[in-house]
Amino acid sequence: MQLHRISFSSRSAVEDPFKWAYTLEDHGYTGWEIVQEGSQCLNSKTIQNVKNIYETTSLELTLHLPFSDMNLAGLNDSIRGEVIRQMKHYLTLASSYVNLAVVHPGYLSPYGAQVPYEAYQTNLASLREICDFAADFGVLVAVENMPDFPKIFGKYPDEMQEMLDSVGSHNVGFTFDVGHANTVGLTDEFLDQLGDRISHVHIHDNMGQKDEHLPLGGGTVDWKNVMEKLSDYRGIFVTEMASVEEGIKSLEFLRKL
Repeated sequence: MQLHRISFSSRSAVEDPFKWAYTLEDHGYTGWEIVQEGSQCLNSKTIQNVKNIYETTSLELTLHLPFSDMNLAGLNDSIRGEVIRQMKHYLTLASSYVNLAVVHPGYLSPYGAQVPYEAYQTNLASLREICDFAADFGVLVAVENMPDFPKIFGKYPDEMQEMLDSVGSHNVGFTFDVGHANTVGLTDEFLDQLGDRISHVHIHDNMGQKDEHLPLGGGTVDWKNVMEKLSDYRGIFVTEMASVEEGIKSLEFLRKL
């Protein structure tokens, strides 16, 4: 199987990404998803490196908004305001180079667990604000389904569909994470129920119990079935790996599929 749009995303937030970003095309990648965590976070200095990659390679760039310590459902207004500010900051920095940004939904804090409806409505309001802000730059915001973590929104197909509908923005899309869906045993259900709404796809493997981000073929995901069901999808597939070497293993697996 040869994918025409296959991007790399690194889970390592401590190593310098610009040491390996220029090698991606050599390995068969056509894009890079820049994760706003640790060393990959854009700033006034690193944005020049992104500009250079954008201008000197053919890589298609996308953005993954930050998720560590970021809760879109948080009920402390001041802290949530800072979360939103940071999301907008990275969208602004990257807006000249990307046309899609991935975002995680929020989760229930200890207080939020006592008032889950209020927390969920806050999550929706946060997503709307980010979508509306990104729309001015022409950047689609694609909300990602989550793995089997406690008290997090977006684990199940019905919930994900309701969330996207309730955000109600023309600028909201759906990032389908295959590995995350596998941790709740609902990969087929996501594809059957939300297949026509998929804007972006994350691919990695696991044994069905936890979010391991293994190379493709290293877990229990039925990739032949997944790829058949995604045969009409024309967006980007993003391998989310710990290293470029694991990404290369995933590409080799796809070629043999």
